[in-house]
Amino acid sequence: MNILLTGGAGYIGSHTTIEFIEAGHGVVIVDNFANSNPLVLKRIEEICRQKIPFYNINVADVVKLDEVFYKHKIDAVIHFAGLKAVGESVKIPVKYYRNNIDSTLALLEIMEKHNVNKLIFSSSATVYGEINNIPYIETMPTGHCSNPYAWTKLFIEQILKDVAAVNQDFSVVLLRYFNPVGAHPSGKTGENPNGIPNNLFPYISQVAVGKLVELKIFGNDYPTKDGTGVRDYIHVTDLAKGHVAALEYAKRHKGAEAINLGTGIGCSVLEIVKTFEKANKIKIPYQIVGRRAGDLAEYYADVSKAALLLKWKTQKTLEDMCRDTWRWQMQNPNGYN
Repeated sequence: MNILLTGGAGYIGSHTTIEFIEAGHGVVIVDNFANSNPLVLKRIEEICRQKIPFYNINVADVVKLDEVFYKHKIDAVIHFAGLKAVGESVKIPVKYYRNNIDSTLALLEIMEKHNVNKLIFSSSATVYGEINNIPYIETMPTGHCSNPYAWTKLFIEQILKDVAAVNQDFSVVLLRYFNPVGAHPSGKTGENPNGIPNNLFPYISQVAVGKLVELKIFGNDYPTKDGTGVRDYIHVTDLAKGHVAALEYAKRHKGAEAINLGTGIGCSVLEIVKTFEKANKIKIPYQIVGRRAGDLAEYYADVSKAALLLKWKTQKTLEDMCRDTWRWQMQNPNGYN
């Protein structure tokens, strides 16, 4: 199949591009580098040993997006494009709602015009909000989101469900990610945040490489195994393979289906630090500071639906996540710069 990946040069998009190529699919990438770097494309092509069609456009630009669909026979779309920083979304909510929702509506209009009926959407576990027990199961109510980023994911899920309800040929899989981490085993691609990282793994790796002095752990008084926050961390290549499995499912499925992608195992911040130190034989200095507003004590996924419908489960261990993160950071101390 010929797959269009919107936001395909981003952290998750780039790893998913690699997995689709390795699975024998043709790919086309659309990205405007809002969350990525042009060097990502070169790295992907080095890993896959082939040239990849790429268009530097905003997905919300229907005219230019239409041209891509005319130029390439697109069979399915993987939709990653969107702004993604939780903290930033609180500060500039209008930009997040405008960008994330407009780009999705534009994409749907062009897909309908070209009779493309298979879509895999990059959603998030944040749609479960703050009211559900753990583990998070797809049948749980969604909403009560704590930030505009999460609300955009939930609103887009609803838009896609509405489209599937009236278009009997439409197949959409709503992949609810938990915490993607790690990097490609080659060390050529990985997470490259702008400024001080918001996420734990790039923060730890930047401390390890000397870019940051110490790790700040936000709270050690949560009702968890060691007092620090617990999350479900999933290796980015496992996550990417989940998209390939989701597309296979979409071929035989009609309608909208929400599916968690995680490991089903919760790991605490201190567990991550200790595992990173042991796996990479390096010391990570850290300081305990106050809790961060809006952080939950813990959450992790129920992944039985993914195993049943997608025939997919994670393969990478926590040690793999730590080793691959450090390999990427060592080989690229300044990211793609």
